[in-house]
Amino acid sequence: MPSPMGRGWTATALSPAVAGRVRGHLGGRREAQRSGDGKPPPYRESIMKYGVNTMVWTTRVDPSRAALFSRIRGWGFDGVELFLSPQEPADIPAVRKMLEKNQLECTTCCVLPRECHLVSAQPEVRARGVEFLKMCIERTAELGAGLVCGPLYAGLGVMNGARRTSEEWNWAVEGLQTAAQHAQKRQVMLCVEPLNRFETYFLNTLEDAARLVHDIGAPNVKIHFDTFHANIEERHPAEALRSVASDLGHVHISENDRGIPGTGHVDWQGVLKTLKVVGYEGWMTIESFAQPEPELAAAAAIWRDTAPSGDELAQQGLRFIQNLARGLGIK
Repeated sequence: MPSPMGRGWTATALSPAVAGRVRGHLGGRREAQRSGDGKPPPYRESIMKYGVNTMVWTTRVDPSRAALFSRIRGWGFDGVELFLSPQEPADIPAVRKMLEKNQLECTTCCVLPRECHLVSAQPEVRARGVEFLKMCIERTAELGAGLVCGPLYAGLGVMNGARRTSEEWNWAVEGLQTAAQHAQKRQVMLCVEPLNRFETYFLNTLEDAARLVHDIGAPNVKIHFDTFHANIEERHPAEALRSVASDLGHVHISENDRGIPGTGHVDWQGVLKTLKVVGYEGWMTIESFAQPEPELAAAAAIWRDTAPSGDELAQQGLRFIQNLARGLGIK
């Protein structure tokens, strides 16, 4: 379907404050485009930003977490990623002050509830799904962020016992086109995450994510790559990542067991080498779960501690990924 917004949406058209954030998300993708002869893009030096999702510790962020934000900055992270819901964060102005005080940038993530998502056969559920996304976009902008990521199409864990249909696909495209129009007004990028087959039937591979992004046709809709899900669904995650480089918008770092990055068998060398080659200049955000709260544990099907503490997971994971990146010449 043709884009409702056209291809003229660029960082230079945005306000100066937001333009810098968007360039950080989009930087490097122009160089990642393949040439007409199909050859891979030439190497260019990459500059990445390191983030950590607060779900490493909790889904609830409020002023009582001020010390956590201070520690995150002290460890060397550039930003945090906040989980969004109608109730969270409960006090956005206070959380934004915490971010500013600690000089932390911010991205957000969300999941669509079962009662409001884009691929339901019930029109009222789909309509609620679009409104839910608009709410997340508004809260993202209020936090001073320019990117919201996650499985922005189906309810987490919703299964129908069959493959997706073309009708469901079209519903997702239409819903995300509407959300993208709203997000453009708020200068927010949407990054769509394929999940593993045990969490959704609708979108599992990067190839399908690229097709969905192309069908949506909005310049502020990109792919969200997660090493945990790719480790399950892709034969060769690094090669799959390279194939969608021109549509890449966000990267989540997670070990194969959802534990500390670098302690399992994810192909970190292959992933980071690929990000370097394609000139990715966005976020590398740790999204793992050390000792998840009961509700999060149930949603992610984690029935044991994956690290001694959230602090240890974040610190050790950051050291690992930064050391590996430096060894590969990534700043």
